[in-house]
Amino acid sequence: MIEEEINIENLPDEINDNYVNDDLYNINSWGADYSFRELISMYDDGDLEKPELQRKYVWGKPEASRFIDSVLLGLPIPSIFLAKTHNNKMLIIDGYQRLMTIYDYMRGIWSGDGKIFRLSNIPEKINNRWKNKAFTELSDTEQRKIKTTTIHAIIFEQKSPIDGDTSLFQIFERINTSGRTLMPQEIRNCVYQGRLNSLLFELNINLQWRHLFGGELEDPRMRDLEFILRYFSLNTDFIRNYPKSSISLKKYLNEFMGSKHNNSEEAISNFRTDFSVTIENVYNTFGDNAFYNVQSTDLTTIRKRFYPTIFDAIMISTSIALQKGVDVKNSNEERRLNLLKDSNFRKYISEGTMQTEHINGRIKLALNYLYDIT
Repeated sequence: MIEEEINIENLPDEINDNYVNDDLYNINSWGADYSFRELISMYDDGDLEKPELQRKYVWGKPEASRFIDSVLLGLPIPSIFLAKTHNNKMLIIDGYQRLMTIYDYMRGIWSGDGKIFRLSNIPEKINNRWKNKAFTELSDTEQRKIKTTTIHAIIFEQKSPIDGDTSLFQIFERINTSGRTLMPQEIRNCVYQGRLNSLLFELNINLQWRHLFGGELEDPRMRDLEFILRYFSLNTDFIRNYPKSSISLKKYLNEFMGSKHNNSEEAISNFRTDFSVTIENVYNTFGDNAFYNVQSTDLTTIRKRFYPTIFDAIMISTSIALQKGVDVKNSNEERRLNLLKDSNFRKYISEGTMQTEHINGRIKLALNYLYDIT
């Protein structure tokens, strides 16, 4: 599948947001050997969870067949990483593709195409004795070999602090071996599973949001999900009342997404309504260019690139105006363009973008220019 190109303005303060967490963790780790039979039973019982709400099986048939071939040959298998959660379940941090390959082969259906899982018949990839065979076509001894083969698991458990799983984010960020550097929201989607994570996926298919974000297809790196989370987290009294200083956006979004309060039914209901109503009014009031900036060398020309800090200002000011009972439809694109030309606003959206003074400054100016709220 060809990935859709999405133009997002890169802001230096946010790209270089590599915070050092000052929390003092008490993390236990230990090793354990599980047979594939045990792991599959745990997965079926819900005691072993895959790490992403919408994670897809990505191995091709030759790659999957070669792994099963290695198991049947008795070759060494890389360790997997698991995290023990507060509800005594195991979260797969690394090793999902290997586990699901065995799971699919033993149940007989390959996730790649939904058809009977037969091993590849490519001679260079697999031993001739079991090429093109389904699990049920193996001998009893070969089936038992797969079921009883053990794989070493390294298990992590966060003992403290007890009010979140923030250590899991850092563990995942440092040890994941999936072959590519994961984006922060991809890791959050693995670690902070709950109502808020599910809501982000639900809201991400909103047609007006997809149009204004600039891509009909969901971003495979989950940046679109992160911007929805960013909107919720910056539209808070916590940020409005925060002392003048810089915040780590990455750390703040981690804590916001892991908060029990933000995953409550009441909070989720409020988030859902707020985002849906706000994005609809932004779309109807400002049109296609709502989150675009103007050219720095020509303030009359629109630069068609999603601008994160303009997104902050437009969305949050509109949300506040709606809560105050202002008829936001009295605003228009001309007012938005006047806002973009304001020298202070241009500073707030491009310099020190995670300084709370600049976050609140760009929102206050948007309230003034767009909705006459001082």
